[in-house]
Amino acid sequence: MSPLAQDRMDQISVDTLRFLSVDMVEKANSGHPGAPMGLAPLAYTIWAKHLRHDPTDPSWANRDRFVLSCGHASALIYSLLHLSGYDLPLEELENFRQMGSRTAGHPEYGLAPGIETTTGPLGQGLGNAVGMALARTHLAARFNRPDFPLFDHRIWVLASDGDLMEGIASEASSLAGHLKLGSLKVFYDDNRITIDGSTDLAFTEDVAKRYEAYGWVVHRVEDGNDLAALDEAASKAAEETERPTLVVVRTNIGYGSPNKQDTAKAHGSPLGAEEIALTKKALGWPLEPTFLIPSEAREAFRSGAEEGALERHSWQSRLRRYSKIHPQEAAELASRQARELPEDWPAAVPSFSPEDGPMATRKASGNVLNALATALPRLMGGSADLAGSNNTMISDEEIFSAEHPEGRNMCFGVREHAMGSIMNGMALSGLLIPYGGTFLIFSDYMRPAMRLAALMGQQAIYVMTHDSIFLGEDGPTHQPISQLLSLRSIPNLTVLRPADANETAQAWRIALERQDCPTALVLTRQKLPILEETEKLAAQGVCRGAYVLADPPEGIPQAILLATGSEVALALDAHSALAQEGIRTRVVSMPSWELFEAQSPEYRRRVLPAGVGRRLAIEAGSPLGWHRYVGPHGDTLTIDGFGESAPYEELKQHFGFTTEAVVARVHQLLGTS
Repeated sequence: MSPLAQDRMDQISVDTLRFLSVDMVEKANSGHPGAPMGLAPLAYTIWAKHLRHDPTDPSWANRDRFVLSCGHASALIYSLLHLSGYDLPLEELENFRQMGSRTAGHPEYGLAPGIETTTGPLGQGLGNAVGMALARTHLAARFNRPDFPLFDHRIWVLASDGDLMEGIASEASSLAGHLKLGSLKVFYDDNRITIDGSTDLAFTEDVAKRYEAYGWVVHRVEDGNDLAALDEAASKAAEETERPTLVVVRTNIGYGSPNKQDTAKAHGSPLGAEEIALTKKALGWPLEPTFLIPSEAREAFRSGAEEGALERHSWQSRLRRYSKIHPQEAAELASRQARELPEDWPAAVPSFSPEDGPMATRKASGNVLNALATALPRLMGGSADLAGSNNTMISDEEIFSAEHPEGRNMCFGVREHAMGSIMNGMALSGLLIPYGGTFLIFSDYMRPAMRLAALMGQQAIYVMTHDSIFLGEDGPTHQPISQLLSLRSIPNLTVLRPADANETAQAWRIALERQDCPTALVLTRQKLPILEETEKLAAQGVCRGAYVLADPPEGIPQAILLATGSEVALALDAHSALAQEGIRTRVVSMPSWELFEAQSPEYRRRVLPAGVGRRLAIEAGSPLGWHRYVGPHGDTLTIDGFGESAPYEELKQHFGFTTEAVVARVHQLLGTS
């Protein structure tokens, strides 16, 4: 092809991206046209000339990843996917942002092929991309062999001003630089416009210098329409293997729009028919038909995809040779790709007896983790600078670093939000089961990433210790009250607050078996007795969310005591004390509301029979939500305020979490006081 013909094809392809996006937003009367119009040359350069992918196999393990961190520019990625040959028909683009379409307002993982992660909340895509690069580096260290580079893909990211203003971007980018994640290539859309107007209103820092300080390689492209400069920058980024790369690209939001280019008006609303006509005229694009796709554009994008298909076939041939020379590693990789757990892995789940206790559930969790780690090499994780407190270190494993990328222990630093988002990126590889530890109170810092894990159905395990006021002297700043309720309110997040070491072991088992959702393990700082009852019943009970731990020796219970976590032992003590007074009670351990709600109505009625209406829920947290279980004739022993700084035994007395207090509350319910 002559240079002139190539230039023509390039420009037609760029303008096709622009006007597909403009037409999508206009037809929907909703969306963000400005960013796609400015980013079209960059997106074309990456997808048609550098991105290694195969639309016929979107899950190919060694494909390059493309993350649109500025998810509001979703019209752009849908245009890219359609033009490249993914299973996303033009009808879906025409149905942009409508009920039932695969082209949602922001890119949603699993809805359209080729969407690598759900983006929209700014900064999350960049955090996910760091996790993807981390996973790629670790998998390369574990599986690559001389002449067999099974994992050598790159992670390409488009990020906006808004992405880089968010704190999560700073957290994740700092860690990426420290870890020298050379597969990460971030292109910063420096269009200098936000919804409120110029970025100068709130954002005047030198982003390039910030990223240089993080340890990144930084390049600049002064004109976002200069295809040669963009291609050169992308080539330099692709060649870099030692450090992450940031390319600062100066673009024009709403490029080509005579009245809205470089203004906030182009950001988040349709251009309007009159302005679209002026823009198409300015750029030499036909006014009709809408959703026009010239043959040159299809050819340009499809040729890049065809090269990716050849790369995939070559990789598959390499994998077959690898399997013959390295059969053990190949079998492990195949098992991971199938998301299989080893057949005998449950045998590694430990059990505990009362003689092993008392033991904090955080310590029990560490014991269980280490018992499982050998059987489950997919497990990889750590803590946000609290490994010793969270008990999240795998013994005899290195800490993941640039020098030891094979390590399975992660030191995320004091970066809870980034940790959650990075875990999502690791989980999206499909080849790792990430876990991350922090105090329960700091779930507030990582909640947005946890919510997105639940939305995407990703298997991430949150080890959340110091679960109540009973962490003691650190006081109310560190004592969670509303956090359990907050986590329980997230759809598709399983929350487990185990009562002792045996329930903790079963909680880990559940977290590993539930591959289509994240799980939060809520654990104590203080030591708890290992209950004789759980030694017998936890294996069959915890998986059902709630189960009967104790009943009166004869007769129907007069009251039911429901409890979670450390309060289960308290409920059992009160059960015994009440029995001595002739009061019959049932004790129900309820480690997971979500699992209990998933049980059959018959099972739920057996645990909480309608005929026993006097019920007391005991939990050192918010009372909200418990009334669905205690009913109109029940009550809660909970906390509707903040904690206090004191030794935890004093806090029990102060807040009324004592055997005597529970007994008194039951008498009140029964009218026997």
